[in-house]
Amino acid sequence: MPDDVQDVFGFGLHELQCGEVPDGAHPFGEGLDSRIHKLSFTAADTNTYRLAYVAVFSEVVYVLEVFEKKSRKGIATPKPDRDRVKAAFDAALAHYKSSLGVSR
Repeated sequence: MPDDVQDVFGFGLHELQCGEVPDGAHPFGEGLDSRIHKLSFTAADTNTYRLAYVAVFSEVVYVLEVFEKKSRKGIATPKPDRDRVKAAFDAALAHYKSSLGVSR
């Protein structure tokens, strides 16, 4: 990731760790679980980058995926990117439940 993208996403993650909601954060949507949120940033190179995360657990923030958005048409996130986010979410949820003994 370009330096400016790292800076923006790093600051957003810091805000999440402090219990704040970063500017521009919103549910990922596009058919994914409503607990998955994203940050988007258009860098100086005019490419758009996304960071998908889960912060609904009070003890931890899971970064699910960081990627450059490469839509073939429209603004939709390509299916392979959505599939990776979903797989990472499933793994994070399983980890959270097993490591913290949570049953929800």
